[in-house]
Amino acid sequence: MDLPVVVDSNDDEIVSHELEQMRSILEEAILETRSTPLENRPRLPRIPLSKRIRAVVRAHNPMLVTYLEASRDLCETDSILFGTAVAVCRIIGAKLPMAGRATTQSSAIPAWRKRIEDVSQRQGPLSAD
Repeated sequence: MDLPVVVDSNDDEIVSHELEQMRSILEEAILETRSTPLENRPRLPRIPLSKRIRAVVRAHNPMLVTYLEASRDLCETDSILFGTAVAVCRIIGAKLPMAGRATTQSSAIPAWRKRIEDVSQRQGPLSAD
């Protein structure tokens, strides 16, 4: 999405008209995260630090208070924090894999193990002769 963030050079604060747009992106990301099973969440990219990104993260801190105070358990807190990370990625324009394309069980098997299993299946069981 890459929301243009205006940073005041004196105190790194984000201009107030952008906060409402950020809040709606945050709410949407938290709702999506709550309804997505853990294994289907996208991997979060590594993001280099910059003045702009710090300002976006700092702007989310006061927004999180309401959500975190209402959190009933650790799973819900996890969804809130992960949703916030997704919202920040969307705001700064970082690429996220599509939901549901997280690492599956079959792709979690290392390639070397797959090759060994394929070879052993082709050769058949070892005989005891």
